[in-house]
Amino acid sequence: MSHYVSIRFYSETYTAGMNVKCHMKLLVTAGNTQTPIDDVRCITNIFSGRTGGRIAVEAYRRGHAVTIATSVPKVLAELAPGIAFDPSRWQVRPYQTYDDLHALLIELVPGNRFDAIVQSAAVSDYTVAGCFVPDAAGRPTIDVAKGKVKGSHPELWLKLIPAAKLIDRIRSEWNFTGTLVKFKLEVGLATKDLFEVAEASRRHSLADLMVANTLEGMATVAYIGGEKLPCTAVTREELAGALLTQIEIVQMARDSACS
Repeated sequence: MSHYVSIRFYSETYTAGMNVKCHMKLLVTAGNTQTPIDDVRCITNIFSGRTGGRIAVEAYRRGHAVTIATSVPKVLAELAPGIAFDPSRWQVRPYQTYDDLHALLIELVPGNRFDAIVQSAAVSDYTVAGCFVPDAAGRPTIDVAKGKVKGSHPELWLKLIPAAKLIDRIRSEWNFTGTLVKFKLEVGLATKDLFEVAEASRRHSLADLMVANTLEGMATVAYIGGEKLPCTAVTREELAGALLTQIEIVQMARDSACS
């Protein structure tokens, strides 16, 4: 992705990679996460989990064994009508909140049971540390988040604190040694700047591959890049297949180096 001048469309450049054949165990995360404010309210985001769902379904169609952790499991039936999934190589693990996903990753990632992890879930950047109303001096110090926040307060203050970056724990804390894919969404960046931000983010998380896009262009185009892969533009329809081919190529190279 550092070679941002090398922009080509997948259908023109990487069709030969579709002949790559290997069988892997993949973990795919998909969907959004909820950050609870009280027992009935939450902060979340707009993402539907369809991108991760398409990647998981495409991996299954290619013969891989897939575990998908998703906050929107109903989307999977929409993406794969008529497919009778074999439970020996298809497992759905639902979650709702950031804490749910964190617990799932702690359960699933350590031990290197997967060959590749695709972290496409839109994970909360912040967690709620309290919902406050002002005291007599006007300072937001009275926490009213327990149970259900009443609708009668003249004003409320939410305290948000940074949540731990789960993608960064996959290598450093959970010692995953397989192929790691990170997703990066930005708003309002020029293409060249998007590539530079995404490459820095990929390196920071020690990911092999990065999928980057902007909010403005996400419906039409995404970019796949990596340490040894010039940044490649793909349509949204091509993304799942193009990414799986690159994961297969990276994993086969890793397997060959270890043999």
